Amino acid sequence: MQEARRLRDGLERDAPATHFIPHFFTKPHARQYILGLAVFGLLPLAAADLKIAVLHPLLGDLAREIGGDQVEVVDLIGPNGDPHHFEPRPEDLRKAEGASLYLVAGMGLEGYLPKLRSVIAEKAELVEVGATLPALEEPDDGHGHGHGVDPHWWHSIDLFRRATGIVAAALEAKSPENAALFHKNAATYRTKLDELEKWARREIARIPRDRRHLATTHAAFNYLCRDFGFVPHPVQGLNREQMPDPRELAKLVADLKANHVAAIFPETESNPKILNTLTNDTGIKLGKPLIADGTGGLSYLEMVRHNVEAIVKGLE
Repeated sequence: MQEARRLRDGLERDAPATHFIPHFFTKPHARQYILGLAVFGLLPLAAADLKIAVLHPLLGDLAREIGGDQVEVVDLIGPNGDPHHFEPRPEDLRKAEGASLYLVAGMGLEGYLPKLRSVIAEKAELVEVGATLPALEEPDDGHGHGHGVDPHWWHSIDLFRRATGIVAAALEAKSPENAALFHKNAATYRTKLDELEKWARREIARIPRDRRHLATTHAAFNYLCRDFGFVPHPVQGLNREQMPDPRELAKLVADLKANHVAAIFPETESNPKILNTLTNDTGIKLGKPLIADGTGGLSYLEMVRHNVEAIVKGLE
């Protein structure tokens, strides 16, 4: 018996290394082991099927929600850029090399689109997400500006929900093999937007209707005002360069006082100097800064929640 045991031990020592493969390398454990290596970065993961470039941070967020791991999103503006004035530089376009799809907000927000179209030419498709969405006309604000298209459509949750379908269709056209995944992710995200809208309506219902006057740095929140029953009082026009002159500023002060506006809201991207002047002249308090153009690195859902909570706190 002892001789047999010594013979067996000797054979095991002299056996080829493959005989010593642990049991977890055999099926069904091998697949789990390999997957574990991939998860911990020890094996390379498959590259994304589709590369897209975005020229608005909220469109980058939307594309990632819909595309998941199947898309690589290159945000050319970055979290702190200004969509109103950004123009792609050669180094920006190099980052987007290989992208087959460009997503832009549209509605006239990006004045550089003709130049961009000529640069990308046949290399990629450019989709203006807001092009087919119902647009608001800029109201005559008394500053000599008005009757243009308001490009800040993302402040309408309903329009952002419609944009989800537009972006999903664009991704499906470029990567039809992932169409089912994109469709599923878009449906899931629309459900999140439904829940967000219900939450926003509940929160805003806390503000009495006679206090729903929204004074902001520039005219970026007209879609939000339309959807939730606010009267907008922008200090500036559709962009932050449309500054009121002293006569217009005096008229604005009178308007704010006449409507008993409770708070004036700065923006995270703006210079608060002019608003400080207004609060000093009117005695109206300064509210928490709002996010106008989707900058700052927050997701769309986070941005809406931030803005609604700030407005409710300032006006209720």
